[in-house]
Amino acid sequence: MSNLWASIGFQTLISNYAVLQSQVVSMIKTVASSMSSATPGKFLLLQFMMSQVTQVGDSISNLLSQVNSMINNAVRNQKSS
Repeated sequence: MSNLWASIGFQTLISNYAVLQSQVVSMIKTVASSMSSATPGKFLLLQFMMSQVTQVGDSISNLLSQVNSMINNAVRNQKSS
């Protein structure tokens, strides 16, 4: 039976997020620098991509918050034992 669990390190997760974020910023700069060739479709696509990046960022933030809570609980349990 194959392993159903996958793992990813925080460094990999955050560095990939930074790359994604910089790609979206680059696309925004490209569209902003040539407004004459900008179309409503490009703006909609950029808006969608920005919301996706925001959702990924929020998910990473929530994940880090949950890990922090788990660590704090583990430390608290160790102190009370």
